[in-house]
Amino acid sequence: MSLIYLYLFVSGLTLGSFYNVAGLRIPQKKSILSPRSHCPHCLYVLSPQQLIPVVSYIKNAGKCSMCCKKISFIYPFVEFSTGSLFVYAFFRLNMTLELIVILTFVSFLTIIVVSDIAYMIVPNKVLLFFLPIFLLERLFIPLTSWSDSLMGGGIAFFLLFLVAFLSRGGLGEGDIKLYGLIGIVLGVKLVLLSLFLAILIGGTVSIGALLMKKAKVGVPIPFVPFIFIGTIAAYFHGNELIDWYVSNYFY
Repeated sequence: MSLIYLYLFVSGLTLGSFYNVAGLRIPQKKSILSPRSHCPHCLYVLSPQQLIPVVSYIKNAGKCSMCCKKISFIYPFVEFSTGSLFVYAFFRLNMTLELIVILTFVSFLTIIVVSDIAYMIVPNKVLLFFLPIFLLERLFIPLTSWSDSLMGGGIAFFLLFLVAFLSRGGLGEGDIKLYGLIGIVLGVKLVLLSLFLAILIGGTVSIGALLMKKAKVGVPIPFVPFIFIGTIAAYFHGNELIDWYVSNYFY
């Protein structure tokens, strides 16, 4: 069992490194295969020894070994988070078919998070690539019923579309389409919880940043990281949270 955990963690680290590249290059319409990974400052091409996820970052103290400029902490954070979530997914689901869904889902969300942090863009190419995958996965690995996925996707999409319309552009169209895909995976109940948690966390962080003068009124901040947190929490612990809330406030 420990070997499975190790394998998933290392796989997650490695894929997390690739998701960093995909999230940064796809919005710029660049190849995800070439050129090879390089320093974003001096463009020094990294050797295989310098591409070991997390380890290389720590070894070089978060700096490029050539120009010594700081490398964003986002890189190792995404790698470590992906590896950790792969392990946690197996811990929660064991060797079930649903494990396939969540590993794909984490991969999808990670790429979107990187793109949103870097450019505040939710790439259509990524959405269109994963849409048929999620539809097929939920067709063969359904929730309580296959219709729950379709309703979850539809309700999430139109609910956010309505919010964007009423707020006159207060919500990006990328977030709207993103939640359509999230709804397919989570279903109606959990996608609504995901949205609630994302707004709660995002609102709290935004207010805190304003009070500490780390953000300015009217200047948008990436919202997908909060969607990611809310969605992962809803997927793994949504039913427990709902049961806790109902038992404490409706009985």
